[in-house]
Amino acid sequence: MTVRIAVQGAGLIGRAHIDRIVACPHGELAAIIDPAPAAAVLAARYGVACHQNFAAMLAAGRPDGIVIATPNQLHVAHGLAAVEAGIPALVEKPVADDVAGATRLVDAAERAGVALLVGHHRRHNPMIQRARAIIAQGRLGRLVAVHAFFWLMKPDDYFDMAWRRAPGAGPILLNLIHDVDLLRYLCGEITRVQAITSNAMRGNAVEDTAAILFQFANGALGTATVTDSAVAPWSWEQTTGENPAYPQTDQSCYHIAGTHGALSVPKLELWRNPGERGWWQEFSAERVYAPAEDPLRLQIDHFVRVIEGREPPLVSGREGLRTLAVIAAIHQAAASGTTVVVS
Repeated sequence: MTVRIAVQGAGLIGRAHIDRIVACPHGELAAIIDPAPAAAVLAARYGVACHQNFAAMLAAGRPDGIVIATPNQLHVAHGLAAVEAGIPALVEKPVADDVAGATRLVDAAERAGVALLVGHHRRHNPMIQRARAIIAQGRLGRLVAVHAFFWLMKPDDYFDMAWRRAPGAGPILLNLIHDVDLLRYLCGEITRVQAITSNAMRGNAVEDTAAILFQFANGALGTATVTDSAVAPWSWEQTTGENPAYPQTDQSCYHIAGTHGALSVPKLELWRNPGERGWWQEFSAERVYAPAEDPLRLQIDHFVRVIEGREPPLVSGREGLRTLAVIAAIHQAAASGTTVVVS
């Protein structure tokens, strides 16, 4: 069986999804939905129709699934249209531009029984699956502390697009949301946050740097620091090699510690005391290996299996909503100077 998948939005991430669908042995590109002239050129290259909108696509022929890669503020409207048509949808992250809209979309999908996935593709990375297994096996003991880095330098011309300098952008929503999703996936639900943000380096209307405190439901505490204004090798982009556009370093971007051991990600170095635990004791260091595979490809393969009814979503709409709720709590905490409970 070949699963026919349409793509709505033919921008950078939309084109990445199109490439993976075309390469998927059990998937087929059904159509592209995008009013831009460049989208028609792209559709002609792949020999598929290009439609101005979702309704026109639906009138021409119903796909088995749809990837929604439109701007954030359109995710809810486009997702609701797919749900109403009964078409399983993979919505790029964030699932919506606010929690209220995300809740409306997720509730509608659950009521209709239509599969809704969110494009937090990093969960599909085999390295993250290995890290999650190490934690689940209890090799770190009870989780105590975690730190995540997102430190890098975005070039000045990145901000030539005005929306990247305006409210609704900023590295917390655009970048750290991926890291928050992985912290939830690896370490459990985040229940409370505190945050401080600064725009001192770039002077834009949105933050360029932030420091965040997390409390997890299991009692662990966490920190994350994020900046797009520092020359540093500690970010997912520059430590994992996931995207070849970024130079890869041999550093780590997450450190996770428990009562019996500590783990670095993405290096997957597991540090333990081989005998009695204590600060005088020697360490053993074990390197766990994971195959290097393209998580965007794995995500499309998974979407095909979800459409076929062979497995549940790894990142459901509800999961995407929970991650977005943490991001909203971070912004609220930074604005208010108070501890915010994640609802």
